Amino acid sequence: MTESLTMMKPLIEAIHSTPTQAVIYVAGAASYAVGWLTSVPGASNTVLEALVPYSRMSMIQLLGKIPAQFASQQTSEDMALVAYNRALKISKPGSPVLGVGVTGALATNRSKLGDHRFHLSTRTSDRLWNSTVTLSKGTRTREEEEILSSQYVLQAIANASKVPIDFAFRTNESDFSADTERIFSEDEELEQLLDGEIAFKVYASSSVTQASTSDRRVVLPGSFNPLHEGHLQLMEIAINVLGDGYPCFELSVINADKPPLTISQIKERVKQFEKVGKTVIVSTQPFYYKKAELFPGSAFVVGVDTVVRLINPKYYDGSYERMVEALLKCKSTGCVFVVGGRNVEGVFKVLEDIDIPEILKDMFIPIPADKFRMDISSTEIRRTLGM
Repeated sequence: MTESLTMMKPLIEAIHSTPTQAVIYVAGAASYAVGWLTSVPGASNTVLEALVPYSRMSMIQLLGKIPAQFASQQTSEDMALVAYNRALKISKPGSPVLGVGVTGALATNRSKLGDHRFHLSTRTSDRLWNSTVTLSKGTRTREEEEILSSQYVLQAIANASKVPIDFAFRTNESDFSADTERIFSEDEELEQLLDGEIAFKVYASSSVTQASTSDRRVVLPGSFNPLHEGHLQLMEIAINVLGDGYPCFELSVINADKPPLTISQIKERVKQFEKVGKTVIVSTQPFYYKKAELFPGSAFVVGVDTVVRLINPKYYDGSYERMVEALLKCKSTGCVFVVGGRNVEGVFKVLEDIDIPEILKDMFIPIPADKFRMDISSTEIRRTLGM
């Protein structure tokens, strides 16, 4: 195995030199791939998380369903999608992410009637690549099959990470590989978002990616109809108050009080951010306790009017206890709220004017009124423009 790692080392080093970050799930094959990746310096650049859901119950819990067949192409594809969504949530802001799923049925210590095979899937934002490899039966030991399947996985990760290196596999003439690739259009990605397949879609600004090295997202949610100078200034001041952070505007396409946005509406609103060079994340979560699950450890930038709603039991079926419980869930993910002053029922208020429960107070960080005050709203702008 040491010889195999030595051969793979240049490929692994090239993988680690890319910005791609991956979550990897393997079961029944390719067990060496994770060990090889983590044994070469720089692994923290690439590997966000790696799991081996080997037992039946582990796989069921990972996928949230019982697979029709555990060692199948569909199962590896499902694993890759779960891995991709997990990578979205825990990756460094601005990094491209990758989900890898592998499942297989290799040589064992008992006679096996079916083929020796493994199934491999990789998922990025706009690409799904699948491969089923059927091995010539009885020509390799279990370890040799593990080595070969692990090599396939590393090459697949390299390809998804756009590494221009091809590794020469030691295959037999009777081995068979069937590969498929699907490229998703922007509309297809947004359809997957609306259907709940993917957690969110990121439109990253290259200028922000280059300028920020922070692991913490600073998220300013809104409908941005339209995006205006107040939004941009509020984000800038919030970053200054926090001292660091990767700025992300978040457009939720589902609002509790309005119909969901259409794909064309989403694309039009995203264009506003592209024009000013800002990163925007498109999600389907209107509730903050769900946003906290999507963006753990983030700082949410909100107006004081949002805080008033957040702590109002009215929005939790009238239950004070449920309100506290929901916000404590946000707190448990490491999330905080950075709060700017806003007009509330015709009166300008700041965070200090709001009676926040003692157990929740350390979640809220005020933006002083002398640093930011912007009374105009998107609604007023639309009214002025006759929109």
